[in-house]
Amino acid sequence: MPTPHNEAKKEDIAKTVIMPGDPLRAKYIAENFLDDYKLVNKVRGMYAYTGYYKKKKITIMAHGMGNPSVGIYSYELFKEYDVDNIIRVGSAGALTNKLPLRSVVLVDKSYSLSSYAKVLNNDDSNEKESSNYLNDKIALIAYKNNVNLIKSNVYCSDVYYNKTENPSIIYEKYNCCALEMESFALFSNAKLLKKRASCILTISNSLITGEELSSKERQNGFNEMITLALDSATLL
Repeated sequence: MPTPHNEAKKEDIAKTVIMPGDPLRAKYIAENFLDDYKLVNKVRGMYAYTGYYKKKKITIMAHGMGNPSVGIYSYELFKEYDVDNIIRVGSAGALTNKLPLRSVVLVDKSYSLSSYAKVLNNDDSNEKESSNYLNDKIALIAYKNNVNLIKSNVYCSDVYYNKTENPSIIYEKYNCCALEMESFALFSNAKLLKKRASCILTISNSLITGEELSSKERQNGFNEMITLALDSATLL
């Protein structure tokens, strides 16, 4: 049934959902990759589209920015819509000069100082793992498609303009190659609800060199990552 944040009917949502942060990126994916798609949610502008990719029913739904936002949408998808798999596709900032712009990262573990897991389920752990099952499918598709996929840990921050920790220190202290803001809550929900979640990231900026992609490049320029997620979804 619909929720306060999602007007879609239960049958409108596929068992596998690809989740970008930006609603316009969700729109871009639907328009450029899906067949016979329809808009199934527009509450708060958080677009969700369901259609077919290589004859596989898939939903593309935006999750917004930050752990609280992705926490709401992914929890409802898992709990209320019986979604089995969520693959987040997003951008991240490199914490090392070894990661050039447009590098594609598959998240192994998400480290965070966020209180999300503690408040959700009294879970004190600062580290959450992605689904090995999903990651194996993604790695297989990356190999077949000749995608240079980098599997690594990421640092999931609640604060985008973090002035308290040096990026290079985060890289060394937590063994995280990149920084983003959503994977920790997504993985926490999946763990609690016994579902599967993974996260693929494209490096959009460097916190070391200061290089960055434009907002338009971020919105429309992540086709390699998007195709990787969609092709992986056909195996589920």
